[in-house]
Amino acid sequence: MKTITVAFAGNPNVGKTSLLNHLAGTNLKVGNWPGATVEKKEGRLSFMGQDIVLVDLPGVYTLEPISEDEWIASNFLTEGKPDLVVNVIETPNMERDLLLTVELLERDIPMVLVLNMWDEAQKLGIEVDTERLSELLGVRVVKTNGRTGEGVKAILPNILEVIALREKPKPLRYGRELEEFLEKVRERPEETKAELIRKLLQSPKFETLRAHIKRTLGKNPYDLIKDERYAVAHGLYREVVHRRALHSRDITDALDKVLLHPYFGVPLFLLVMFLLFKVAFDFSLPFMDWLDSFVNGFLASLFFVLFSYFGVDEWVQRFVSEALVGGVGFVLTFLPLIAVIYFLLALLEFSGYLPRVAFLMDRFMHRLGLHGKSLIPLLLGFGCNVPAIVATRTLETKRDKLLVIAMIPFISCPARLVVFSFFALIFFKNPALVIFSLYLLGILVALLTAVFLRKTAFSGQLYHFVMELPPYRLPTLRLLFRIVWVYVKDFLYRAGTLIFAASVLIWLLLNLPPGVKNPSESVAAGIGKAILPMLKPMGIEDWRVSTSLIPAFLAREIVLGSMGTIYAVELKGEEKSFEPLKALEEQVVAFGFALKDALVNVLKPLPSAFEVEEGHEGLRRVVAGSMSPASAFAFMVFLLLYTSCLGTVAVIWRETGKVFASLFLLYSLVLGWLLGVLAYRLLSIWSF
Repeated sequence: MKTITVAFAGNPNVGKTSLLNHLAGTNLKVGNWPGATVEKKEGRLSFMGQDIVLVDLPGVYTLEPISEDEWIASNFLTEGKPDLVVNVIETPNMERDLLLTVELLERDIPMVLVLNMWDEAQKLGIEVDTERLSELLGVRVVKTNGRTGEGVKAILPNILEVIALREKPKPLRYGRELEEFLEKVRERPEETKAELIRKLLQSPKFETLRAHIKRTLGKNPYDLIKDERYAVAHGLYREVVHRRALHSRDITDALDKVLLHPYFGVPLFLLVMFLLFKVAFDFSLPFMDWLDSFVNGFLASLFFVLFSYFGVDEWVQRFVSEALVGGVGFVLTFLPLIAVIYFLLALLEFSGYLPRVAFLMDRFMHRLGLHGKSLIPLLLGFGCNVPAIVATRTLETKRDKLLVIAMIPFISCPARLVVFSFFALIFFKNPALVIFSLYLLGILVALLTAVFLRKTAFSGQLYHFVMELPPYRLPTLRLLFRIVWVYVKDFLYRAGTLIFAASVLIWLLLNLPPGVKNPSESVAAGIGKAILPMLKPMGIEDWRVSTSLIPAFLAREIVLGSMGTIYAVELKGEEKSFEPLKALEEQVVAFGFALKDALVNVLKPLPSAFEVEEGHEGLRRVVAGSMSPASAFAFMVFLLLYTSCLGTVAVIWRETGKVFASLFLLYSLVLGWLLGVLAYRLLSIWSF
């Protein structure tokens, strides 16, 4: 039986994603469109024995392929040849949405019209004569509430009936003059109205006809067609929509007076983003630590004991328990932060606040050649670069997405703060000032990178778009959790596999050849010694420092642990016997403490990310003797600027492709080295 392909089309923020989540549930997948960085949502399901693929097209106001979103939507409808289009309309803004409906009708594709947010329309006194609308267009009309799922179950039966009965919309009729002009360009009886319009507007064969239209009607063919489309949409709206007089106050307008206030709006936005960052990081951090302890402490030890019992070689034991199990643990530690951030972002988006952020910050971000929505991923970078890069999927154009992704890795995250505080406390009298200067340097490099790319690779003009501000609404927890699961699953399948593979590779570098006892004899040490000449211009002359950069690529905070191993100064305590049941009990108790700490952290006034632990006393003494303040600062600059960690590289690779990811990695390495050398020279002169 042939699989039915259904395209979901509509304006931005009409609730297509909510409907797809209700229909596809956990079968919904997130990725990128082939050859583009625009997010693609696709769900597969079986209904009444029929396999159905649901494809969520980018939200657009028109099918004229100007932006990347519009090009993808138009191209899929033409080249993808869907069996049916579900046109989702936001009922409270029906007149606006009907313009896209008219363009879809021009393509003569079977259609089901979904009037979403029906409950909100009724609250506003809007009544729609669905029977009359269905009669005028020749399509089936379904009323839904995407927030609660009410009416959504009626979509699939209507899809199957339309396909089975081969129902098509009624032929769309424009004014007499335009219809006559369109007939003059017809060359085949089966040509759709969309094909005739495209020929009339673009084909060189009809240049004379276009000149005739402009001469006789006083307007060019494009304006004529636009006016006709609007006339049909307006006529439909007047025919089927009726408004009751209401005296209640509109809560959306009341909230907008505060949240979009010219003076209070920006401080309130900054407060919201501060709370988002604080809640996301403070709530997830205890669970990240617990996952790390559970996998690397409990599971790794359990595997080690089991393998020892069966007499497995020690190197194989360590490979499985540390590399394989540890690699899985490293991937899993990202999940709490990814999940919490996407939960909060989805809450802001579906509540209607996120589009207002783009509107509020648009003027400021235009100075950087970006749109207002671009600011949100950049701010998330201060919490973690990985979910910040994933959050760029909300940006409309490939240009904006690549520009923001190129800026995010230079935004300093808490993992780098741990390393900065370690070195700053050793070598400088005013460590807070040093750390603050590094944060500012990262922001400055991010801005200069954006300017450089705008002048070179992305020199095109800023694409201007019209953004509709949806009404405020409260999404259901079921919908939010489904969306979070979609993104978590995508992270595990895509970026997680790459992170796992690379973490295993780094472990092998640190532990080959098999049986190596001294870190100086490992493959990683050989690489560290080989790259040492490159780091000498930064004042780094100890191979142990250069070798620590290899595991640092896994995660910045690992620098300290790897230095402890390489310098061999960390005290080795007595080996404790591992009792599985007792250890499991301890992990259960630890999870309870993690939950308690997560709730307590959220109530603290300042983010826990800024609570720096000193520790590592023995390592401090040794490092202080192997580096100077100038070389330590250069080392910190290099750690700040070369692409932040393996997780960041993995998601850049996933979101943009290997070419962009590789070029950016090379760019950040060169930039980090150049500025590290410059920092060393300047600080050496100043110290002298």
